[in-house]
Amino acid sequence: MYLIMLGAQGTGKGTVAGILSKETGWPQISTGDIFRKNISENTELGKKANEYISKGNLVPDEITVPMVADRLNWEDAKNGAILDGFPRTVEQAEALEKILAEKGKKVDLVINLVTPREETITRILNRRVCSNPDCKAIYNLTMHPPKVEGICDKCGSKLVQRDDDKDEDAIKQRLAIYDEKTSPLINFYKEKGVLLTEEVSEKINRLGKDVAEDVLSKIK
Repeated sequence: MYLIMLGAQGTGKGTVAGILSKETGWPQISTGDIFRKNISENTELGKKANEYISKGNLVPDEITVPMVADRLNWEDAKNGAILDGFPRTVEQAEALEKILAEKGKKVDLVINLVTPREETITRILNRRVCSNPDCKAIYNLTMHPPKVEGICDKCGSKLVQRDDDKDEDAIKQRLAIYDEKTSPLINFYKEKGVLLTEEVSEKINRLGKDVAEDVLSKIK
């Protein structure tokens, strides 16, 4: 089964995808994680991607699509995967359809997370992630803080703030790009009958783990 996580940054896509991956065994494929790994290792892909990411812009399809196609060829993704951060445009969605069709597969479910915008910005500014690439646990200083300040509960590694989470203006730019480029995907997948929209907000006391539990009950 192939799932897609839709939603602006800060809506909890990574949290939901992580829980679903743990419970199903399907890998969580995050384009953001792949880009950040390459940036930290100063690879050619990382250098190219960082030119766009550092300005709050989307990485071009000619870089992103082949990278995802390659990742879906790995053995652990042959029976299913959870795509987090891809596709971001209708053009990428159409490219993904072709990639999966070649394997005799298709997108089975698209989980669209929505959160009030001001709450989203606050979440991103307060987000911290585990520096251990094998852990990647996500925390929020106000909603889900670690037991020990600056230390991951799960593996004991240092928590860090991503560079692109520090600047509110850059965050707003990323959200504006999402509205322009990614929102059309909602109609794209709605028309295909695979879209599931879920609100994630403190105001209604519904967080990512609640959504994940509901999704698991639907797909099992």
